[in-house]
Amino acid sequence: MSDLFEDPAPQPGDNAPEYTVSELSGAVKKTIEGGFSRVRVRGEVGRVSRPRSGHIYLDLKDDRSVLASVVWKGQAAKLAAQPEEGLEVIATGRMTTFPGQSKYQLVIDSITPAGAGALMAMLEKRKKALEAEGLFAADRKKPLPFLPRVIGVVTSPSGAVIRDILHRLRDRFPSKVLIWPVAVQGASCAAEVARAIDGFNRLSPGGALPRPDLLIVARGGGSIEDLWGFNEEIVARAAAASDIPLISAVGHETDTTLIDYVADRRAPTPTAAAEMAVPVRADLMAWTGEQGARIAGAHARAMAQRGQRLRDLSRALPQPQELTRVAEQRLDTAAIRLPRALQARLDRQRARLGAAEGALRPGRLRDRIGATRDRLDRRSKDLGLAVTALQAQAAADLDRAGARLAPALTGAVTRRRIALAGAQLSLGPARRAVRVARADLAAQLRRMTYAWRSQATKRAEAVAGLGRLCETLSYETTLKRGFAVVHGAQGVVGSARAAAEEPALEIEFHDGRVPVAPQIQPPAAPRPAKRAPRRKPEQKSLFDSD
Repeated sequence: MSDLFEDPAPQPGDNAPEYTVSELSGAVKKTIEGGFSRVRVRGEVGRVSRPRSGHIYLDLKDDRSVLASVVWKGQAAKLAAQPEEGLEVIATGRMTTFPGQSKYQLVIDSITPAGAGALMAMLEKRKKALEAEGLFAADRKKPLPFLPRVIGVVTSPSGAVIRDILHRLRDRFPSKVLIWPVAVQGASCAAEVARAIDGFNRLSPGGALPRPDLLIVARGGGSIEDLWGFNEEIVARAAAASDIPLISAVGHETDTTLIDYVADRRAPTPTAAAEMAVPVRADLMAWTGEQGARIAGAHARAMAQRGQRLRDLSRALPQPQELTRVAEQRLDTAAIRLPRALQARLDRQRARLGAAEGALRPGRLRDRIGATRDRLDRRSKDLGLAVTALQAQAAADLDRAGARLAPALTGAVTRRRIALAGAQLSLGPARRAVRVARADLAAQLRRMTYAWRSQATKRAEAVAGLGRLCETLSYETTLKRGFAVVHGAQGVVGSARAAAEEPALEIEFHDGRVPVAPQIQPPAAPRPAKRAPRRKPEQKSLFDSD
């Protein structure tokens, strides 16, 4: 029994150290990261997964092996080319392990397509996908405006492209140009160009910054890698979604990018894009002058033709005198017949009046007046009876209405009294309203007091500043520096001649005035020098020597 509890005999190799799973995984991780700190791997992109975390998980494979790879979220936005399944790439990064699944993986820092063939294959695949969506269809392309007032240019502000475009626009038709500076190559090119196109479209028409009528996306020539930003899907979709007509002017005539297919018009060079955007002003002015001359000539010819036609028609018309002679003759005949016709009509009316006068007798008139008076009396009696009947009927109706009105008024008054007795007057809302009004009044009073004090302080400072300015500009300050003012009877004296004419003078200093008597004589006019007399030989001058 004791042999069962004894330790077994030691076996060879039992003195090897024991590791935990985490220690062994950490040792493997250090070994792999130390041996492959920085590697470049060429392979085909297999499965690509983009979870909501923003990281990119993919497989790099060849004909025999598969390498799990990951691009962290912060580095995914900086990749020059996004990984797509089936694309051959060169990935640069560092090897590490994932202990949770006991596997090793490549943490990718950068991805570049493996040669132009891979780039063209990816471009062709992307082109077919966009074409299948209808982004290249000709019916969705918008016409360019004939004379755009504002032109938006998406390009680098420091390159020769913008200078060529501005120079060409200035030569052809000067227009207002808005420049949206972007990077035209590199990792940030596609995102900046897409934001610029969308930003121009978001401008409000008639705003502080005018919305362009036409967009030009321009860049000079370069390799396919330099122009790759304009092959990105976000740039193509931004150009397709633009409501503003867009001209693509990327590269030289032989360079073709995806934006060229979705743009409303493709220009072989940036200079050609400027030529497409605006016409030649001189040609327009010449054409306008030519059209004006043609209109003036056509108007002159039309007026001449119509004038000749009018003259031709006037020859077939009779003379105006011939048209009025018949009417004049009829008028003369009527003027001759009119007095006779008037006299005949007057005679007929006199005869009729005489016949009517013979039929009128006084007795007959009295009979007719009496009959008319009897008829009027009968009618007035009938009218009085009708009025009496109507008054009786109205009084009866009024009595009936009064009998019905009294109970109705009594019931209404009773209901109003009951409602008034049931209503109770509450002073709570009124008191709350008074408290709120008092609080508002106090707040308004505080604001008014503060505003009044602020205004008073400002006015006092302004008055003090004006006082200092007046004191600085006053002549009394000048007198304190040693100057003086001479006063005469008529005011300030400004010259010696005027001082000589004054009877009395006063000199004003800064501390008072001092009266003085003028003694200044005006300068005498110079007299011509007299000619010295000729001396006789026997006379001597005082200045002659002995």
